[in-house]
Amino acid sequence: MKKIHLLILKSFIRPFLVTFLIVMFVLLMLFLFKYIDDLIGKGFEWYIILELMLYASATNVAMALPLSVLLSSIMTYGSLGENYELVAIKAAGISLRRAMYPMVVIITILSVAAFIFSDYMLPLANLKYYSLLYDARQQKSANFLPEGVFSSSFPGYSIRVKTKDADGQTLHGVMIYFKNQAENNTDVLLAQEGKMYRTPNGQFLVLKLKNGVKYMETPGENNFNARERLTRYRFKETEQKFDISDLKIHRTDESEFKTAYQMMDLKQLKNNEALTLRQIDSGVKVNYKLITGYMKYFSMPSSSAGVKNYVRYNKNTLAALNRNDERSILQNATSEAHSVQDLVKGRSERHVELKKNVQRADLEYQKKFTLSAACIALFLIGAPLGAIIRRGGLGLPVVVSVIFFLIFYIISTIGEKSVKDGDLSPVIGSWIAIVIITPIGVFLSYKAATDSAIFDVDLYKRFFGRLFKRKAV
Repeated sequence: MKKIHLLILKSFIRPFLVTFLIVMFVLLMLFLFKYIDDLIGKGFEWYIILELMLYASATNVAMALPLSVLLSSIMTYGSLGENYELVAIKAAGISLRRAMYPMVVIITILSVAAFIFSDYMLPLANLKYYSLLYDARQQKSANFLPEGVFSSSFPGYSIRVKTKDADGQTLHGVMIYFKNQAENNTDVLLAQEGKMYRTPNGQFLVLKLKNGVKYMETPGENNFNARERLTRYRFKETEQKFDISDLKIHRTDESEFKTAYQMMDLKQLKNNEALTLRQIDSGVKVNYKLITGYMKYFSMPSSSAGVKNYVRYNKNTLAALNRNDERSILQNATSEAHSVQDLVKGRSERHVELKKNVQRADLEYQKKFTLSAACIALFLIGAPLGAIIRRGGLGLPVVVSVIFFLIFYIISTIGEKSVKDGDLSPVIGSWIAIVIITPIGVFLSYKAATDSAIFDVDLYKRFFGRLFKRKAV
């Protein structure tokens, strides 16, 4: 029995690691394609890009892990079925359920690890990822001198480069305007060619220019000689240094991102939800106090005789008044109604936003558990499905697993969106996908245990053949 368990475990571990790495690589490529314009051409150091990719990989675990479990389960049991190893196991008197015991233990351990990861490591990874991504997207472009246009990347200068060589550092047709309001922007430098490079500390950009001329206009020395002077310098070689320290990436304080729900663990989510509920309760009390100021009460007589002879409301009360009094009463009523409406509208929007925040916090709380449950639910689909289709490798199992995972992911996404819009309860929205696919997994497990031919193409051909023959008769 132990040998069979070891055989199944060895057959599962290798496909799981391979598929997990493949899925992580694909998701990482999708991340790069999405943010390629925000990362390329900004002069980032290589370790900044590597750090961002590392954090992005950590945030992709929530999607990669369930898909890897599903795909590797189908591949494992499909390969065992294709090589008739499952037939040998059943011939030895071992049922499919008993053969799945070691896998159930491994998936349970993996689910516990997924819960620990989602509660402790994932919030930290999200914090690092989103803060670094924000800073990277806010960073200015490091393409300081594009061809054919005037660049104002450096304060006090406007620079145009006619053409660049393929190396990106050799420049031709350089023109530099020196912006100086006190001197009316009259200085200009022209050079036939030059070289561009950074200083070793990365603080300055140096232009080493050759074969050029610089024109300078200066005002007169005094009131007796007010004529401006034109000075022209010709040079064989000169250097211009520009400060680029402001173009380095500046990290934002991570504490500014900690209020997002993706950056919180279970305890922080519960505390945040409780705080928001207290704000809602206090807001309701404040709303009542604000509205009561607009309510009008009439004093009622304390004696019973007076109460019995009260005056009934008369719909024609306004008709009994003159036109000016009627207009004044209606204007005052309309003004107070608009005041109440404006007061209630702003506080109502605040109340709705707080209710949505409670739902979002509860949704993130539930998602800490759904990652573990998704691994188990998708295993219940993958293992019996592989035993039924009896195909290993990366062919048919990939197609089948992608179809089931897309169904799970679409339902899960719709549920989460409905929760954020306030149409569903957070518990229902976060668990609806698992509730739907778990019975499918149980059904497939039953079919696999009873050696059902649910995916046998010949069976369906014979069925439809007999059906069409009956109709023909």
